[in-house]
Amino acid sequence: MDRQQEFVLRTLEERDIRFVRLWFTDVLGFLKSVAIAPAELEGAFSEGIGFDGSAIEGFARVYESDMIAKPDPSTFQVLPWEQADGGHYSARMFCDIAMPDASPSWADPRHVLRRQLSKAGEAGFTCYVHPEIEFYLLQDLPEDGKEPTPADNGGYFDQASHATATHFRRHAIEALEAMGISVEFSHHEGAPGQQEIDLRYADALTMADNVMTFRYVVKEVALTQGVRATFMPKPFTDHPGSGMHTHVSLFEGDRNAFYDPEDPYELSETGKAFVAGLLHHAREISAVTNQWVNSYKRLIVGGEAPTAVSWGRANRSALVRVPMYSPGKASSRRVEIRSLDSACNPYLAYSVILAAGLRGIEKGYELPPAAEDDIWALSEVERKAAGYKQLPQNLGEALTEMENSELLPEALGEHVFDFFLRNKRTEWNNYRSSVTPYELRTLLPVL
Repeated sequence: MDRQQEFVLRTLEERDIRFVRLWFTDVLGFLKSVAIAPAELEGAFSEGIGFDGSAIEGFARVYESDMIAKPDPSTFQVLPWEQADGGHYSARMFCDIAMPDASPSWADPRHVLRRQLSKAGEAGFTCYVHPEIEFYLLQDLPEDGKEPTPADNGGYFDQASHATATHFRRHAIEALEAMGISVEFSHHEGAPGQQEIDLRYADALTMADNVMTFRYVVKEVALTQGVRATFMPKPFTDHPGSGMHTHVSLFEGDRNAFYDPEDPYELSETGKAFVAGLLHHAREISAVTNQWVNSYKRLIVGGEAPTAVSWGRANRSALVRVPMYSPGKASSRRVEIRSLDSACNPYLAYSVILAAGLRGIEKGYELPPAAEDDIWALSEVERKAAGYKQLPQNLGEALTEMENSELLPEALGEHVFDFFLRNKRTEWNNYRSSVTPYELRTLLPVL
């Protein structure tokens, strides 16, 4: 038994923890959990916990359904709230999913990201990410399909007072910090009820685990404050959507591979090729970074989100931005990808972003000139004349781009690629065939 496993078992005994929740995600990014008693954990470390993979979205067909969840002791954290059963705490660990022969499951999103990080490692790189996670606090979740009510009327950077959740962000940050997740900033976003919490940078696998934990913790804390949290990309027609702008950097040992003090953008040739890869493959990775039909309600002109394939420095309408907060500071040189929303599967999203950037480095893609236009202000004709490609306008278009991609089957693995496409095609077809309240409101009275 290794030292991390010993630490976990000792902590369970010392803290009198009654339940250990083993977490993993399905292909769509939904958190799954099985609770075991501490007495079973030593066996789980050595042999794993068996479960029916055919019951989990994208994991296995019925005739190959036996799968094993193996807890990763490095992810052990005590959940920062007591259970109702006598004031005891429980803990959680993320799991790696394996087949009965102990080989990794190709359907495990964590394994998909591990494979991509291994590819980066073979090229000498370690990948670090830092997400800015936006979400809404709501008074309730209406059941009749109407728009919900925001929990406050605050605006950008306001010291907003919530009617009920007065100190929500403080409680949420305390819970995250208690679980070892470092928070860099937090503030009220531009729309009523909209919040942003930025996590301090970490390696991509740790951060994907952190994003999954973040969404769980934020929803739990919201409930204790009498409100509801949602990561739906665009829950309001008249307010901005919720994004997850993600800063990415590659390091070679202790050296930032993106930094070149001689370049006007302080961006190295490696960094430029990485950005060129992101731009070259931007349309085909959109179905993964923006995976829901609702995601494309956010990616519209005038919606404060990127709509064209472009890059720039101070340009917040660009898809990829090179922030200049700390000029001359080598460790801070990074690129910011602004298309992601906070409802994506972070394991798969980081996998395809890394795959696109690494392909740019591997193939030596040329970076086009930076866009300093306000792309949001340009007409469609002006955009075409300037050479800007549009990001997909809906999930159907994004899936067509994904289907024709040569990069994504390799980045995701054939199993995840095929399942994701099938599932999302069903979602898109169901959405297309659904008659919306808008159509009934505007057309039924006059046609």
